[in-house]
Amino acid sequence: MNVQPFLIGDGWIEVRDGNDTARAIFERHYTAMKSLARRRRRGTKLFIGPGFKLLLLSSDALSLCGWRKERRRRDGQIGVECCVFRREGGALASAQLSGAMELAWRRFPGERLFTFVDARLVRPTMVKGPRARLYAVWGYCFYQAGWRFAGITKKGLHILECRPEWVAA
Repeated sequence: MNVQPFLIGDGWIEVRDGNDTARAIFERHYTAMKSLARRRRRGTKLFIGPGFKLLLLSSDALSLCGWRKERRRRDGQIGVECCVFRREGGALASAQLSGAMELAWRRFPGERLFTFVDARLVRPTMVKGPRARLYAVWGYCFYQAGWRFAGITKKGLHILECRPEWVAA
């Protein structure tokens, strides 16, 4: 892994799309496999995709969070997409995500945040529900940070969303 010694401090540090350390973390994320071949063909180091971007790297270079807002989405989703969140160490994932959400709302005030979770590729967290039954939850750290289930896409991806008023309440 590429570690950049200038990354000191706590929390998140904004980096540019294509940053070597961020890209190394992204390439270990389950969504990277789809775009890796395409990026190599084009010869680009950029990995977030089109639109207005906010790419955050944790100060210990163990976590990555990428946000993007497209002008027109083909899937009809409105708001700012969390296109990548990967934690390889450091603080609790939900705490890191909450910090990243604050920065996203600073850049994109009042916007709905949303993400997609592929239940076929993400390991579920088993959570105790009513009457001590166990339930599988995909994207558990998102739920812990205040996100809610918003549906399933035609391809079977879980849609999770969060609005600023939900977190403030």
